[in-house]
Amino acid sequence: MSNNFTRRTALETLGVTLAAGTILHAAPSETIRIGCIGTGGRCRTLMKSLLTIPNTSIVAISDIRQDALALAKAMTGDKVAMFSDYRKLLEDKNIDAVLIGSPDHWHVPMTIDAVAAGKDVYVEKPLTHSLEEGEKVIQAVRKSKQVVQIGTQQRSMEHIKKAKEAVAAGKIGKVYRVHMSWNRNSDRIKKGDPTTNASNVNWKAFLGNVADQPFDDYKMRNWRWFWDFGGGIFTDLMVHWVDVAHWVLNLESPISAASLGTMVNAKGIWETPDMVQTILEYKDGIHMFFEGGFSNARHGSRIEFMGTEGTIYVDRGCFQIIPDWNRKIKAEELILGVGRRGADFYDKPDGEKLHLEDWVSAMRSRKDPSTPVEAGVHAAAAAHLANKALRSGKVATA
Repeated sequence: MSNNFTRRTALETLGVTLAAGTILHAAPSETIRIGCIGTGGRCRTLMKSLLTIPNTSIVAISDIRQDALALAKAMTGDKVAMFSDYRKLLEDKNIDAVLIGSPDHWHVPMTIDAVAAGKDVYVEKPLTHSLEEGEKVIQAVRKSKQVVQIGTQQRSMEHIKKAKEAVAAGKIGKVYRVHMSWNRNSDRIKKGDPTTNASNVNWKAFLGNVADQPFDDYKMRNWRWFWDFGGGIFTDLMVHWVDVAHWVLNLESPISAASLGTMVNAKGIWETPDMVQTILEYKDGIHMFFEGGFSNARHGSRIEFMGTEGTIYVDRGCFQIIPDWNRKIKAEELILGVGRRGADFYDKPDGEKLHLEDWVSAMRSRKDPSTPVEAGVHAAAAAHLANKALRSGKVATA
């Protein structure tokens, strides 16, 4: 587990043979040794936070891109082990856990392989790339007894926990509607100069089970906007707020969805629309509405829970209770947190670090983290159902 004398080395010194399949987990004082798989920009952002958490150590990295490996190595030092095949990393018995930051179509295969190898997992959202993958990954994780955290980090933010408590306490009455948005006015389309080519990328490994196709640097770097590898705005952005809504309201997957989408700026470049809307229907008559796009920043990133006695507004920096005209709430209960309304990211709270700390704590306690595998499947299912409706032009049902 660590470079020091641990329970594993103690047993080996005493001549005790570990039975096949026996996994020794880190004690609170031991260092958890972590391997990072898919070390692109998102993974390196998480690595930056992970490097600040005590009693954890990044000891291995894996990617099919040589440039991504080099950048990750620069963050972690010369002693880190480097792999071009993630399966070789998983064979290392000294690695306790893995952080998976690969494209969406690799999340489930890598997670299943990791838990089968006895590794705990932090995997980026969305957990699944299709509705069909959900039950498969749940069964694999629960059979393994490994700790798996899904990277919808907003569950670990204190002000969002307070919003959940306020809803549970009935501060806004019964919630029947949820409005969500993730709007930006930024260039997500710019191609730039490619820094990779077929000679320094294992393109076949990137494709995985996807049908063979010519190497495409832009598609590889912007995989979120191509159906083979991602699911567009619904899986990239909406899934964050849907997960919060599921958590706050104790919901699972929606029962139906109706969606619209169009190209404003990305026509001929992306496959997925760059402006979308959807309505998700849940049991007990709850409806959720989401809008997202990259050509106007109205409302930014936020979620609003609309109840019979008021509304709770939440973004990544604060929450606010807005009582209806006939409802009185104590002034000190009305708002928590500060920041520009609708901002995508804040320096504080650092949701990524908080969520990684939650994962580390769960690995030590061997209890479920704040976003277990089932939650990841349900949040992703909402996005997949929205995309099913979008692509079919019809109301989609689960």
